[in-house]
This record gives sequence, C-alpha cells and structure tokens, in this order.
Amino acid sequence: MKQIVYTASILASVLLVNCGPKMTESGSHSGENVALTDVDPMPFAESISPEELKEMLYVYASDEFEGRNTGEPGQKKAVEYLKDYYIDQGIPSALEDTYFQTVPESFFRAGSGIKASENVVAFIKGSTKPEEYIVISAHLDHVGVRDDGEVFNGADDDGSGTVGVLEIAEAFNKAVEAGYRPQRSIVFLHVTGEEKGLYGSRYYAENPIFPIENTVADLNIDMIGRVDDAHKDNENYVYLIGSDKLSTQLDSISTAVNNKYMNIDLDYTYNDENDPNRFYYRSDHYNFAKQGVPIIFYFNGTHEDYHRVSDTPDKINYPMLAKRAQLVFLTAWEVANREDRIIVDKAP
Repeated sequence: MKQIVYTASILASVLLVNCGPKMTESGSHSGENVALTDVDPMPFAESISPEELKEMLYVYASDEFEGRNTGEPGQKKAVEYLKDYYIDQGIPSALEDTYFQTVPESFFRAGSGIKASENVVAFIKGSTKPEEYIVISAHLDHVGVRDDGEVFNGADDDGSGTVGVLEIAEAFNKAVEAGYRPQRSIVFLHVTGEEKGLYGSRYYAENPIFPIENTVADLNIDMIGRVDDAHKDNENYVYLIGSDKLSTQLDSISTAVNNKYMNIDLDYTYNDENDPNRFYYRSDHYNFAKQGVPIIFYFNGTHEDYHRVSDTPDKINYPMLAKRAQLVFLTAWEVANREDRIIVDKAP
C-alpha cells in the first residue's frame, strides 16, 4: 500500500503536469493543428455531471437490458445503446463502417455456449500525434438473469464505468468542438465478455484496431459508483491499481493531475503485489499490461451488492461517480497532450 509520497516525487509530478503542453484558448480554429498555450481543462471535465450519469445509468442498468449477458439479447441492446450515443454525439467509429468489433463464438472457451459478441469502439483522432493512442476502457457486459427471472442490473459493475466512458467521450468532444483537439488520439473501448473471463479485451489486444505498439496507455474503469466499507467515513477516494507497474511516469502524472485538480484520496491498498484479491489480474486493463502497455485501473472496491441482483442504479453515489470520471478525463487529457510519450521503464 502506497501511503508515503516523498517530496522529490511530488515535485517531479507537478513539473510533469505544469510543463506539459496545453491547448490553445482560441476556439475559432478547426483544432486539427492547434498552437499549444495554457488552457484549463476543468470546464470540459465539469461537463461530466452527476445528473447526466444518473440519467444514462437508469437506462443502461435497467431490466430492459436483461443483465447484459455476453452474446444474449440484452447485451445486443446494450451495444446498440452505446452505438447510438456515439452517433448522437458525432463521435466517429474506430472502424470504417461500424462501431462493433465482432468477437466470434470460436474465440470463447470451447463448450461454453457463449455466442458471438461485440466490442464497441469509438475514437477521436489526434491533431499532431494522431498515430499514438490513449485507450479509455470499461466492460459493457454483466451476468444476465437469475433462474427465477430476477435481473442482475450491474449498475456499479460495470454500468458505472460504461456511462463514465460515455461522459468522458462527450467531454473530449466538447473540447474538440471548442477547438482543442487532443494531440494524441483517444480510443473509447467498451469490451464484452469481461465477466466470462476478460474475453473482449483479450480479443482487442490480440486483434487491435490500432497498433498495440502505438498504444500509449489504457485507463480502465471497472466499478466507480459506490463507496466500500473501508471508506464509509470518507467517500472522497478511489482505488488505483497498476499505475506504477510499467511506467513510473504514468504514476507520477496520475498523482500530479489529482493533486492539481481533484484532491481525491488515492488508495493503493489493492496495488500491493501481495494483496490476496489480485485485482490487478482481474479486469480488462490486464490484457493491455501483458502487451507492455502502461495502465491504470480505477475501482471503488467491492460491496454487499457485488454480483447480486441488488446492484441497482438507486444505490450509486452519483457525485463520486462524476468526480472519479473527471479524474480519468483529466489524466487522459494530460497523457494525450504531453510533448513526449510516457516512457515504459518496467517489464510487464
């Protein structure tokens, strides 16, 4: 558990953020090749609102989506919802003619009975470094319907991450519309089959739409809408896992961004190599980390409704969901707009 931050580390982190390039304040240009001056990303971050997150999650984690079981009708409804959102926002697909990256039935474990499914992939092309990519990911699936007909809505797991990615995409798109296109491309990746064994993210990592060697980082969001028992007296927290595993720079940037903008308590309890939960290996970022891509996993911890039909939208802490999503946006903003790509200085 990372409890102590040394003065030198803080100074280095602040310099990493403060010396990174910022986007121009002028909104009158197209944003394709903007000048780099100081601009505050907070107005875009603050467009990520509790109200919009709540409105979307009450749809996405409703009974209508039948628990979003991989390959089943409810999951098909979920991917259509995500596709329609990106179309409405005017955010392009990462593929030429579809937002769906098909994960074929043959990719799943033989005899599992899992049907073909889809990842949903949208992206915003970068301005000056368009062939470098920041991935922001969340899993779109959940565990379906109980034998008695009760729906596992999966509001926190991972409806919270899913709507968080949608709002982050909207925030980046607002920046583009204002003339502040990110230097590097941003990929919004909604993966399927996580609950079945991280299948969708493994399929993407093994069959990438954009080259893995050009993927700068994956910021993965899996459950950011609740408060666990360990933080009942302080809900202003998020668990960070993996931020220092492959890139010291990414970890420093993450800390500096939080210190500058959000002041959320970053809890590294589950980042401990000896933690018995082994969460580092249990969500979709791991398939990127195995390929040498630096990652951060954002997580609120488990709770009494984890993988139960009681994981419903009424139990979500929407202000904290918004703050955590804002932190992801601001971290992605910084990584995307730095002059130099972050360095991988540790082995996978």
